[in-house]
Amino acid sequence: KPQAAFFEQLGAAGMVALEEVVNYARAKGLLVIVDGKRNDIGSTAAAYADAYLGQESPWGADALTVNPYLGSDSLEPFVEVATQRESGIFVLVKTSNPGSHLLQDLVAGEQTIYQRVAAVVEQMACQTREGAPYGSVGAVVGATYPQQLAELRQTMPHTWLLVPGFGAQGGSAADVAGAFDNRGGGAIINSSRAIIFAYQRNPYQERYGPQQWQRCVEEATRDMVQQLAAETPAGSLLNASAP
Repeated sequence: KPQAAFFEQLGAAGMVALEEVVNYARAKGLLVIVDGKRNDIGSTAAAYADAYLGQESPWGADALTVNPYLGSDSLEPFVEVATQRESGIFVLVKTSNPGSHLLQDLVAGEQTIYQRVAAVVEQMACQTREGAPYGSVGAVVGATYPQQLAELRQTMPHTWLLVPGFGAQGGSAADVAGAFDNRGGGAIINSSRAIIFAYQRNPYQERYGPQQWQRCVEEATRDMVQQLAAETPAGSLLNASAP
């Protein structure tokens, strides 16, 4: 899940690097979510969708994070392109930052804003799932709000959940357990800084040091997988695939 901002801040060279990251990930058989939080209305939204979504797009992303706060009509161009190109979007619903309550937790009628957005996302997920358990429209829900995360898993049964906030932002494996369905699926748990910069913290720093940062990344990733397997329903998937 490359974060576009850290490439954009380097200008043209950064955008070349982003292309290289996407291509490398694809060559390794990985799915790529570009975290760009894009949106606009009408033809501009359609242009963002055309730029990022699907293997035939310039950026070749499998999915893109999208901001919903211009309204449902601003999401429709993304949904249309995602459906055509067998890709997907993740709509911001309840984000992991401490200030998210300023807008997302406001009550409108009998629902909070994030609950209202969740209802729209679930509807779009149902419209695009074509008999599959989950649709092409997912939701971003932070690990730092475990109660709301579990609530949204129940109210969005056909929606993939992309869960940031694990690791560096304080979210734990126990915090994200509610994001999974009863089969251990339906959730993508994201850890960025805790893995990328593992060489800066113990025990990885003591074991390997910054010169072996790739080894630190590998071990931090394996540790994350073990934590998720031990404390979430995702462990059932690992157990099922074990020889």
